[in-house]
Amino acid sequence: MTSSRLITTPFTAASTADDVLAGVDLTGVRAIVTGASSGIGAETARALAAAGAEVTLAVRNTAAVTPGPRSRVARLDLADRASVRRFTQDWDGPLHLLVNNAGVVTGGPAHTPEGWELQFATNHLGHFALAAGLHTALAHGAAARGEARIVSVSSTAHMRAGVDFADLHFTRRAYDPQIAYAQSKTANSLFAVEATRRWAADGIFANTANPGGVATGLQRNFTPAQKESLAAAEAAGVFTYKTVEQGAATSIVAAVAPQFARTGGHYLDDAQEAYTVPDDAELADHPHGVKEWALDPTTAERLWTVSANLIGH
Repeated sequence: MTSSRLITTPFTAASTADDVLAGVDLTGVRAIVTGASSGIGAETARALAAAGAEVTLAVRNTAAVTPGPRSRVARLDLADRASVRRFTQDWDGPLHLLVNNAGVVTGGPAHTPEGWELQFATNHLGHFALAAGLHTALAHGAAARGEARIVSVSSTAHMRAGVDFADLHFTRRAYDPQIAYAQSKTANSLFAVEATRRWAADGIFANTANPGGVATGLQRNFTPAQKESLAAAEAAGVFTYKTVEQGAATSIVAAVAPQFARTGGHYLDDAQEAYTVPDDAELADHPHGVKEWALDPTTAERLWTVSANLIGH
C-alpha cells in the first residue's frame, strides 16, 4: 500500500517503454493489454512482447489489429458485460500481468443499456469486471512467479473530480464530459488501492499509471471546450506532450520495475510514485501529483462495493 516514502526509479518523463525494458527478459510472462489496437496500449503491448512476454491484445475491433510475434488478439468490449464475461470465461491458464489501458472519452451524454454513464462504465466498471473475472488466473500466475501485477491507467484529469456516489451516472446533475472522465480516472486509481488490499494475500498487486499528455485517438471525441481546456493547460505548462513511446513507459514501470515488486496502491507519474496533494489543490500548481480522493482507502472500499453490486459480482 502507499507509504510516506515515495518509490523512485532510474527513469524519467523522457524515458521510453524500451528504455524501461532494456535488459529485461519477460519469457514465460503472460500479459493482457486492453485497448491495444492503437496509441499507448499498442505500444505497451509491443514493448512487452519484444521483451519476451506472451501478450493478448484485448480490443473491440479485432479486424483492426495485426498481432506481432508472441501476440494474439481477442475481442473485448468493456462497456458490454456479456463481452467481458466471455473474455474471462475463455481465458485459460495463469495470468501474470493485466494492463487496464483502454479508455473512452465522450463529447456528450452517453449511457449503456443498463443506464450507466459510458465513460464510468467503460473506463472503470468494465475493467473492474475484467479483473474480478480474472482473479483466479492472476492468483495462479502469482503462485508460479511470486507475484502478479495489475496496471490501472489513469490520467492527470482525475484531479478535476472525485467519485460522486450520489450521482455516478449523471441522472440528476447536468452532464459534463470532463467531470465524467475525471470521475472514471479517479475510480481507476481507487481500484488499484482496494484491489491490493483485498488481493495482496494472493500475491496480486495493483498500481496506477498516469501516462501524461500524449496525442492519441482518445481525443477524437473532444468537444471544443475540452480541446480549449487542453490547449490552455499545455500553454500554462501543466504538461508537455510526450511521444507514445514515452507515454507507455510509466505503464511499463508499473508492470515490470523491481521497485514496485509486491507492493501496490501507488500512483505513478513520469515513471515515479507521485506525491499526494490536497483535494482542493489546483492542477496548475501540482501537475504531477495525485489527489487524496484518488488514494483514500475508505472511498476505495466503498467504490469496490458499489461496483461489485452494479456488475453483479
